[in-house]
Amino acid sequence: MFSLSDYLPIALMFLVAVGFAAGNVLLSQLVGQHKATRTKTMPYECGKDPVGSARERFSVKFYLVAMIFILFDIELIFMLPWAVVFKSFATNNLGTLIYVEMMTFVLLLLVGYVYILKKGLFEWGQRARVEAEAEARTLELAEARARKVEARQAAPARAA
Repeated sequence: MFSLSDYLPIALMFLVAVGFAAGNVLLSQLVGQHKATRTKTMPYECGKDPVGSARERFSVKFYLVAMIFILFDIELIFMLPWAVVFKSFATNNLGTLIYVEMMTFVLLLLVGYVYILKKGLFEWGQRARVEAEAEARTLELAEARARKVEARQAAPARAA
């Protein structure tokens, strides 16, 4: 039977979350410093200085980090329900099989993690920055060449 009072804890949690967020924003406006500096007013773009055109290409590392984040996020989505129901499966014959399958899954993810570490994906030092800038310059030159070729091809068509 449907009862509206069953949803009271969810509504209460929602109200607490909204109240907490609104309270923190209000508190920061009342208590926080309001001195605007050049650095504070500058837009922040994914860890990259916002200089130049908005159409500037990003290093592939940004996209790889995003994909790895999604990969490990999906790992967590699979592991939480498994951890919740594992105890009930451990009492019967499926417990060992389910445990071995999950450890195989974790081992495969660990192999992937070691691979990314060896490839240097998480290196954000000076050397990695220089490599990323060189990659961006190469892409920019290739893009400029492609635009020139398109312009040459479009010129005879416009003349006709």
